[in-house]
Amino acid sequence: MDDHANVTYITLDGHVEVNKYRYVYFFIMFIAYILIICSNSIIVYLIWFHQNLHEPMYMFIAALSVNSVLYSTNIYPKLLVDFLCEKQIISYSACLFQFQIFYTLGSSEFLLLSAMAYDRYVSICKPLQYHTIMTKNTVSMFLLFAWFVPACHILVQTILSSEAKLCDLTLKGIFCNNSIYKLQCVTSRVITVFGVVCLLDLSILPMLFIVFTYTRMFIITYRSSREVRRKAAQTCLPHLLVLISISILFAYDISIARIESNFPKTARLIMTLQIILYHPLFNPLIYGLKMKEISKHLKRLFCSAKMI
Repeated sequence: MDDHANVTYITLDGHVEVNKYRYVYFFIMFIAYILIICSNSIIVYLIWFHQNLHEPMYMFIAALSVNSVLYSTNIYPKLLVDFLCEKQIISYSACLFQFQIFYTLGSSEFLLLSAMAYDRYVSICKPLQYHTIMTKNTVSMFLLFAWFVPACHILVQTILSSEAKLCDLTLKGIFCNNSIYKLQCVTSRVITVFGVVCLLDLSILPMLFIVFTYTRMFIITYRSSREVRRKAAQTCLPHLLVLISISILFAYDISIARIESNFPKTARLIMTLQIILYHPLFNPLIYGLKMKEISKHLKRLFCSAKMI
């Protein structure tokens, strides 16, 4: 720990034998970061460039890809620098900023998936009213809501944490997540209560809404023709896979902060890496392969690149 010019520094103690494997870690995570940036950027480019992809469903997919790029950029550059440094430290203010961005973008994933579920619900259950309901203004409102509401919720948590007194300056992690609460001498009741509110508003309620809308869709499509069932499965399955992915990683993150300190350090590192590795790569893989229109444009893009 260093305390210079009234700046409090936190030691990131979640690394395992970083002095021995620093270049291995750096190479693996650098490749992962490049893959995340490139794959998600390609999805955004295809949706932006092709007019037939300017539909609400694809707009939400592009928003998820932008989320993945920002989410990864919040973590990876600092992580890569840490691998090359002798000391893995971060100022408490920077730690809180990373915490703010991490949970804002993570929570917005649930709200974006909720918007996508509603879009699919209207498309399948109210096809004649679809273009009346899912207008550009509606999509813009959904996108604004998905990013603005989590930012406001998490900002309250960040401000409250910034005012808390710290009794420990060693964070058992490789980046700043909700493990920062363990640094505080006493976690206030206000932080605990508002944390439950955030969990309810930003995760549980959106998940219940998604489950409800998809249940309604499956009931309706089950009574419909085989072609309608096939179309519903083709568009809804990728969304469900992404929801399962983010839900599992969210459960990981919640559990990490509550695992006792004697939990093996290597196992804790492996669990933490799940949060920053799988999901940002999983999104473009699922939507690139499972969404027919995006997959078609991807094939054309790579075929034209080979010809050049």
